[in-house]
Amino acid sequence: MRLWRLFSFFTIESNLIVLAVCLGLVRRPLRDGRVWNVVRLDSLLGIVITGLVFAIVLAPQVHLTGAALVATIGFHYISPWATLLAWLLFGPRPRLTWRTVAAAFIWPVAWLVYIFVQGSFTKWYPYPFLDATDLGLGIAVRNALAVLVIGLVLAAGLKAVDGKLRAPVS
Repeated sequence: MRLWRLFSFFTIESNLIVLAVCLGLVRRPLRDGRVWNVVRLDSLLGIVITGLVFAIVLAPQVHLTGAALVATIGFHYISPWATLLAWLLFGPRPRLTWRTVAAAFIWPVAWLVYIFVQGSFTKWYPYPFLDATDLGLGIAVRNALAVLVIGLVLAAGLKAVDGKLRAPVS
């Protein structure tokens, strides 16, 4: 049960996707392709949203120490901003199209559907702002939609930046 719940956290999934993308870019720094670009954008959007949601919504509610604090710093502060910085500095670019942006929302929306469906049976939600048992389904869905809208704005901004920044030297 613990392992299932661990991998139900958006934070964990985002960090795993970032790891996979980083390993892929180490092997082939200029990698390109429709599916790859969606996964690359998913890693960037997912991890930046993870950092933002944690800093704005969740951090004031938790008071961690020891290993949990170290993990939180890595997962919620270092990984998001290092990933964004690496993307800004190294690209590869240009890689983002509006089709890529749209496809990048398949994973987060599927994750939300999964969380709400499994939560309706188990009464467990990985984050308090999505807890339909405590908040009611309407408020939990509103909160989820707010995060998706932030993601859309962020994706549009990344798309604009991707088209304007010069490609790094290959």
